[in-house]
Amino acid sequence: MKTVQISLNSIDKVKSFVNSITQFDFDFDLISGRYVIDAKSIMGIFSLDLSKPIELAIHSEANIDEIMEVIKPYLVE
Repeated sequence: MKTVQISLNSIDKVKSFVNSITQFDFDFDLISGRYVIDAKSIMGIFSLDLSKPIELAIHSEANIDEIMEVIKPYLVE
């Protein structure tokens, strides 16, 4: 499992993020405080505070480089 910080501070970013990660068969969780939601759930994402960076947990050891390339636009520097 790998965790990274991402930013989803607009509706368009949320939509494109979900579309980007649904191509993978792995589980992705978003962690914000004590809440953990499925990162492939648009409704779940909108229940979080999107004004701050969110932790993304990637439940895969395979294809990490490919996944990181796909989520690059959302990573917090």
